[in-house]
Amino acid sequence: MPSGKQRVFQLSKKLNRASTEIINFLDSMQIAAGPNTLIEADIVEKVLNHFDTDAKKVGQAQWERIERARQIEATKKQQEAQKKSEEDARLKAEEERMKKLREMQEAKKRELEQKREEELRKQKEEEIKRKKQEELEMKRKEEEAAAKLLAQEEKKKKVVSGQQPKKKKEIKAATVGGAVVSSENIAEIKNESAPESPAAPKKTARKKKKVKVLTDSETEFETKLDELKKRHKSATKRVRIIEDIPRIEQLKKKKTIAEEPVSVPDRKSGHRPGKVNQEEVTQTIKKTLNTLDDRKSRRKHHKKTVVHTDEETTSASDTISVTEYISVEELARHLDVSHTDIITKCLSMNQMVTINQRLDWDMIEILASEFGYSVSRLDEYAEELVEEAGTDGADLRWRAPVVTVMGHVDHGKTSILDYIRSTRVVEGESGGITQHIGAYRVKINDQTITFLDTPGHEAFTAMRARGAQITDIVVVVVAADDGVMPQTKEAINHAQAAGVPIVIAINKMDKPAAEPERVIRELASLNVLVESWGGKVQDVQVSAKTGLGIDKLLESLLLEAEMLDLQAPYDGFGKGVVVESRLDKGLGPVATVLVKRGTLKVGDPFICGRHAGRVRAMLNEKGERLLEAKPADPVQIQGFDDVPQAGDQFAVMADEREVRRIAQERQRLYREQEFRSYSLLTLDEISRQIIDGKTKELNLIIKGDVDGSVEALADSFMKLSTPEVAVRVIHKGIGMINESDIQLASASKAIIIGFHVNTNIKAKELSQVLNVEIRNYTIIYDAEHDVKLALEGMLEPERIKEVLGTLEIRQVIKVPKYGKVAGSYVTSGKVQRNSQIRILRGDKEQFTGYLTSLKRHKDDVKEVKEGLECGVLIDGYDLYEEGDIIESYIEKSVKRTLA
Repeated sequence: MPSGKQRVFQLSKKLNRASTEIINFLDSMQIAAGPNTLIEADIVEKVLNHFDTDAKKVGQAQWERIERARQIEATKKQQEAQKKSEEDARLKAEEERMKKLREMQEAKKRELEQKREEELRKQKEEEIKRKKQEELEMKRKEEEAAAKLLAQEEKKKKVVSGQQPKKKKEIKAATVGGAVVSSENIAEIKNESAPESPAAPKKTARKKKKVKVLTDSETEFETKLDELKKRHKSATKRVRIIEDIPRIEQLKKKKTIAEEPVSVPDRKSGHRPGKVNQEEVTQTIKKTLNTLDDRKSRRKHHKKTVVHTDEETTSASDTISVTEYISVEELARHLDVSHTDIITKCLSMNQMVTINQRLDWDMIEILASEFGYSVSRLDEYAEELVEEAGTDGADLRWRAPVVTVMGHVDHGKTSILDYIRSTRVVEGESGGITQHIGAYRVKINDQTITFLDTPGHEAFTAMRARGAQITDIVVVVVAADDGVMPQTKEAINHAQAAGVPIVIAINKMDKPAAEPERVIRELASLNVLVESWGGKVQDVQVSAKTGLGIDKLLESLLLEAEMLDLQAPYDGFGKGVVVESRLDKGLGPVATVLVKRGTLKVGDPFICGRHAGRVRAMLNEKGERLLEAKPADPVQIQGFDDVPQAGDQFAVMADEREVRRIAQERQRLYREQEFRSYSLLTLDEISRQIIDGKTKELNLIIKGDVDGSVEALADSFMKLSTPEVAVRVIHKGIGMINESDIQLASASKAIIIGFHVNTNIKAKELSQVLNVEIRNYTIIYDAEHDVKLALEGMLEPERIKEVLGTLEIRQVIKVPKYGKVAGSYVTSGKVQRNSQIRILRGDKEQFTGYLTSLKRHKDDVKEVKEGLECGVLIDGYDLYEEGDIIESYIEKSVKRTLA
């Protein structure tokens, strides 16, 4: 081989290039070559130069690429540093804003307290002034009445005595026991009879007054003493007791005795007073005054007692309100009898009970009727106490309307809400993570609307009904290209049953196949007439994709809310209802609560269903922490002892110990009800299985992420039950699948259904040891389908008869060895030996058995086809008659399905 010349494959190895690349380069130079072609030295030099230049270009490009990547990384780090600094600045600004907000709230709180104290002070001053005026007015009236009465008595006395009135003023006196005693003496004696108060200053002893003895008869004394007992214990002036009942009734209202000096007898008349026993007079007056005081106190006490008895009679009216499964002792307290009386009644009915034994509702009704009472059931223990702890209805102010969006699945409910939230979200959203709690607040023209989103799947009927109960307005979303569907009708029925106004939103108007007129016609068939057809229901054509008609929909909602005139009290303890609940991995039990009335604050103790707690934190739909929540605000609350159920009533109470007591009692009643229902179900099942022995059960344990999903799954599974196979949900809860669920499933031979939840590691290991099946789902359709297949597998297969052929007996032949043989003709199908047959005579079945022998022309054959004659011998039957039909068939097992 000449020096400098090389072959193509050698150049390929040297340059680390593919031979095809070198061949292509040579072709560009119009040199035909192959892998073994020998190339001249000058050509070799050109090839080497060309590919060396390419290598340099590749190296340069690689270096540029590395440099560019380095620059990008530096820029990225710089941007991250800038973002971090901006985030720090934003967090600092947020802290300052929250600090200012707290300071403003504290200042506002102090201002309110000052205003309240000022109002209380003014009220007290007005009350004192009013009382003083009333006292002055009463004193004036008493003095006028006493003066008038004195004048009348003086005039009567002058008429009786026949004497002219003297110029000198005579001072009248009251007679007691034949002696004239001034009111000053009476006041002194009364003060002496009353016990001395340590705080009262000592009074100077008064000078004893002389009394004048009258010559009244014994009868007159008794009469006047009786009249004195009927009088009030004191009067404003000293008067003589007379037989004037109306004036005595007026004097009963007097409370003080005016003090005046004792009158001096006229010495000119020559009448000398007789001696009077002063101690006897004093004792008589003390006794009379004490009797009047006692009578007054007894009269007041009697009035109070009567009023109290009337109230009890009116409020009770022989009806007591109790919960189920109360103890004998608690029932005795309600019936106001001894527990021994109830135990005696039970013994008379052949029931052995103890003082702490729980009674079912039937027994409570029987015992109450025995003691003359009727009973009404309370859904929740201490329900009336929780109601009393609510607000008093004062401070009614406008509140935001609560709007629930309902409709069929995939008709665009959530899409409409997403569009509204993306364009009308409340101002001030920080960089926190947006929390999806199914409830949103949207601000429109300085007014707020609260939206609730409900699922459209048919399994979520309970959630839709609950949404209709707690809402003010229902927006029914109907797809313009799909029309009214089953869940659309259900949503309308829920809204009408709750008495809530409806607004129709015809969605997907951007699609070419949209037919709004068809939707309106279908709604009219459901007695829902829209305004465009002369009805009262507002209808809006919208598109969640383009935003068409969304503003008009929001204006319609505000108009409907203005007509409803929604108001709620803002003062007092907060009350609301649980919209949704779940078990968060880091936060524990969390619930979305819609506040209905009052103000909910952080730190408030509350009762929710059978669970208690204290509000540790409140978050809105954007994840921002709140210090208080007003009516119509949806908030996510942390601080529950356990996960509540959706629909539970949420109420704040003042005493945390009372809250804990009520929660413990409700949990005890719940456990009692669960135990009783489980025991009764077990006994019923035993008796039912003894009777028919056919029903089979599929035991399930359901665990989900939120209470609404668990409730929907349980309802949809129970609908699959039939008289032969049934679903039995033995436990349902919220949170991860744990070891206790595995142990319960193993003991009850149940399958665990997990919806949007995981299984912890220990539970997985235990499930493998105990051979417990766990099924996890994220779509409710799949869970329903699998449970339906499992139930179908538990059904007994259906046995059907498939007819292979029929024969008609045309002649009965007697054979000496075999007996009677049926000469037959195959009318359809084919007949096989040893197949199952039945003999029909008219419409009646004569015999069922097996075809023993089949002959054709004295030869045994296995089968005979249609149109041929044969002889048939059936073991155990020889009562053939001409015209009988023999059917040959086989039995098959067919898998059954649920309807």
